[in-house]
Amino acid sequence: MEHLLEVKDLAISFHTREGEVQAIRGVNFYVNKGETLAIVGESGSGKSVTSQAIMQLIPRPQGEYKRGEIWFDGQELTRKTEKQMQRIRGKEIGMIFQDPMTSLNPTMKVGKQITEVLHTHEHMSKEAAYQRAVELLGLVGIKSPERRFHQYPHEFSGGMRQRVVIAIALAANPKLLIADEPTTALDVTIQAQILELMKELQQKIGTAIIFITHDLGVVAKMADRVAVMYAGQIVETGTAEEIFYDPRHPYTWGLLASMPNLDGHGGGKLAAIPGTPPDLIRPPQGDAFALRSSYAMKIDFEQEPPLYRVSDTHAVKSWLLHPQAPRVSPPEAVSRKRRQLPGTYEVPVLAEA
Repeated sequence: MEHLLEVKDLAISFHTREGEVQAIRGVNFYVNKGETLAIVGESGSGKSVTSQAIMQLIPRPQGEYKRGEIWFDGQELTRKTEKQMQRIRGKEIGMIFQDPMTSLNPTMKVGKQITEVLHTHEHMSKEAAYQRAVELLGLVGIKSPERRFHQYPHEFSGGMRQRVVIAIALAANPKLLIADEPTTALDVTIQAQILELMKELQQKIGTAIIFITHDLGVVAKMADRVAVMYAGQIVETGTAEEIFYDPRHPYTWGLLASMPNLDGHGGGKLAAIPGTPPDLIRPPQGDAFALRSSYAMKIDFEQEPPLYRVSDTHAVKSWLLHPQAPRVSPPEAVSRKRRQLPGTYEVPVLAEA
């Protein structure tokens, strides 16, 4: 199958007064047409930098593409000029940012912000753009879209503002939608509604989605495949079923174990991953997760592990997959938590917040 998006050996650094921050260190992944790939990991793992790299939004000269390729629909994006990328952003690749209030222009009516995309990329007339914008507002679950078209962002709730951002991102029917923690700032009820909305819209228009999050409950609800990211690298990737029911990397175990208990067991305590992420100005010599892992072996501190194939769709960057490594099982907390995941979100009926 030809991939819609393929990222090959991507490496990105940021030059600071303290030194060179190696934010992305050899990332590889792909997205097929119509599917949802979730990229999950702690803050600082490189998720958002990866999404900005796809959109060619890395600030230069502070940010530097060290190596790698980003192929989208047969085009290599890192070679595109800014003018060429402007024709791709919004039209072929849409993006939803995590804070809708800062994503929207507070001085412009929301309808104007939608029609701006339609005028730029679809070259619609004023009347046609108005009709399409009203249609989009209705499509994302906003009641009275004709009236709402003429209102400013501050007149909307947080959930409604995020729906407007989704409408803007989908206005030109992009082939790929990048959602960078789009529900982080929302309460859990509105969050569930937004997730259900995105799934419904994806089924209607067939857009592929990259969903960036730190919440594995959201991943269970949204993803076809999952890439687990740590210290600027993807350490495990597989289908959602493989990641939740057969996780192999200690970091993935830690993420699963750190989710709250929903069954009332566990003594009320939340499991936590010990320590802090490594300093990417001076990345560790071996496995970046070794200092925080109770399963680390001597080789983890000396050599970076290769990528081991568990199946055609499941790969893990850990020495624990080496044939000579000791056999270990995930903690009991992981088995208990992953049984809860498919039912984590009860989605309310879509309603105006």
